[in-house]
Amino acid sequence: MDVITGQIVWNAPARAGLYNVAMVVEEWRRTPRTPTNPGRQKIGSVIRDMQITVSATNNLRPILTIPVDICVIAGERVTGEVTAVDGVSATSTPQTPVSLFAYSGIIPPATFVQSQTGPPTARGTFNWLTECNDVARLPYQVLFKAQDNPNPIAPTNPPLIDEQVWRITVVGPPPQNLRAVPVNTGINTTQLNWDTYRCANASLIHIYRKENSGPDPGFCVTGIPASSGYVRIASVPATQTSFIDANRSDSGANQGLDRGKTYCYRIYAEFPLPAGGASIASQEACATFGGRSALLTNVDVETTSPTDGEITVRWTQPKPVVGTTFVGTPSYVLSRGEGLNPTVFTPVRAPFTALTDTSYVDLRLDTETKQYTYKLEFILTNAGVSVPEVSPTASSVRTSAVPSSPAATAATVSWTYNVPWDNTTRPATIYRRVGTNASAPYVRIGTAPTAATGGTYTDSGLSKGETYCYYVETNGRYANLAFLDNLLNKSQRKCLVLVSPPCTPVLALQPTNCDSLAALQEFPRLNERYTNRLAWTLSNRPEGCDATIASYRVYYRPRLTGAFTLLATTTQPRFVHTDLTFSGGCYAVQAVAPSGLVSDTSNVACQDNCVFFKLPNIFTPNGDNQNAVFRPKNSSPIRSIRFQAFNRWGVKVFQNTTTTSDRILINWDGGGPVGETGGGAGSRVADGIYYYLAEVEFADFANTRRTYKGWVEIIR
Repeated sequence: MDVITGQIVWNAPARAGLYNVAMVVEEWRRTPRTPTNPGRQKIGSVIRDMQITVSATNNLRPILTIPVDICVIAGERVTGEVTAVDGVSATSTPQTPVSLFAYSGIIPPATFVQSQTGPPTARGTFNWLTECNDVARLPYQVLFKAQDNPNPIAPTNPPLIDEQVWRITVVGPPPQNLRAVPVNTGINTTQLNWDTYRCANASLIHIYRKENSGPDPGFCVTGIPASSGYVRIASVPATQTSFIDANRSDSGANQGLDRGKTYCYRIYAEFPLPAGGASIASQEACATFGGRSALLTNVDVETTSPTDGEITVRWTQPKPVVGTTFVGTPSYVLSRGEGLNPTVFTPVRAPFTALTDTSYVDLRLDTETKQYTYKLEFILTNAGVSVPEVSPTASSVRTSAVPSSPAATAATVSWTYNVPWDNTTRPATIYRRVGTNASAPYVRIGTAPTAATGGTYTDSGLSKGETYCYYVETNGRYANLAFLDNLLNKSQRKCLVLVSPPCTPVLALQPTNCDSLAALQEFPRLNERYTNRLAWTLSNRPEGCDATIASYRVYYRPRLTGAFTLLATTTQPRFVHTDLTFSGGCYAVQAVAPSGLVSDTSNVACQDNCVFFKLPNIFTPNGDNQNAVFRPKNSSPIRSIRFQAFNRWGVKVFQNTTTTSDRILINWDGGGPVGETGGGAGSRVADGIYYYLAEVEFADFANTRRTYKGWVEIIR
């Protein structure tokens, strides 16, 4: 059964007889999509059944041929020819005329007329002139049926049919005559205009933008796919025919468009629910702005130091449109953030109005351990309001160096960056210094290709125990600006001592004896806790590793998954984890060499919490405070217990739900919210036998759920 079309195919019954098929038909309504609503809502369902009679016959069913599925633009005419030929073989009955039928919600206004019945061939023509009201997200379905006409009709010579579904998708026509005109008055904006949309039933026009030209949409592709690179910038009523793109920010500020760039636009129409649907996108319209924005060109690490590091930042001078000047007194603001993709920037020079001043040396930085990213804003004044023109951010080059073999005879140098220029067309250059003499020169040792965000280089043939220091220099360019070439930027200096890595520990965790808990009179008693015991040995991995260990780092997490946290550091190959409320948890260990080099992480050793839960069969709520309440003996973390107690006639006399926030579980004192003697607070049940049902959800790794049934006697 096709759950979309509802068509049932049984090919082919092997035994004659009467059969019955039942089906559930669900009705769903499309609704606006929200964070809590997936965009559909079930509004009803109905069960229907169908009787199928399977007969032994020599008659063969007709063979139906329909057009291939089609997509049309609203307003176009759909025409399709349907044919059928009655089945025939050497042992079948002779061919008979075939009747053709068409069923669909679009008939009328669509029509289907049979022109020939055959034999040999029955023919019919489907005709439908679509309109704007027919636009829909899902295709329309037309069910065609071909039925032969045996003569005479008998139980052994019944009429047979063939059915097929034709799917017709109707999309909105593309908006026409989109025009984009650059406006250079004040901040840069684009004036967009287009013709009144042809379909009055459309609800919205969506406006998309991208830098430079984008690909044309495929045939009958509606909307604008994300893969095209376009970004939606606005949605307006479908009756609107113009829009001004001022590059509005999320906060509502008009930021303006960058000079020296070409912006291209497309629009398409959206149709309202419940049918939904969209139009094909418009033709592309582009606007080019003269002049040139300020662009960062260098973030060059000059000095490596934890406190006195220096970075030189350079940029290009912005240019107005030819024949014009900047209005007011423009200025720069240079800001700095920490990391590769910071969200917070702090001004380091602001504002300064000398437009020819296009460099800055940032002092007193921690270039040894930190990477920095810079943002340049060119501030223009428009109608007394300061409007920043923000250049793409650029980071410093950050280099790391680690031994690349356990034998400590090679080093892997890696570097990362996030810059608006292209570093991929030229290789990066790697420089090296040998030894600890800070005044010794760095020597160029090779080049390596670099990708959009960084690269790697392996320096081989080195000496174990020696100190090696490196830095990397990238060479970039702006592809569309020929004069911005050979943009050289150095990383910080990074040193390492080539030593073999510590051997990786192999961890073992002593399991908890959960069976022993059953023998305890009460557990856990006040202030009683679990203890986990860990021990490990050193493996010989990786090959050539160093077994001289200064300390071990022990990591812990209370669950089967999640992040580890550092639990302790020890010099012994063992550790005792005490004062645990529950025994479950996972551990891992790292070995630390005297040089500070850290081994790979050991295997992860886990153990689950004990699942131990036992209910008593007697308690005596007689006021002597001895065995006065019904509560479990438990050594397991519990998420919840839903407890119910019944008398011998099946009447519920007590119920409650306890969770992890309750220090004492169940705690039935012989009374409760449901009682035999008056009910309510303070009521008590009579002495005797009661039956209970406890539904327990444990907080172990497997999220175990168990149901406990039994009896308990109350004696006062």
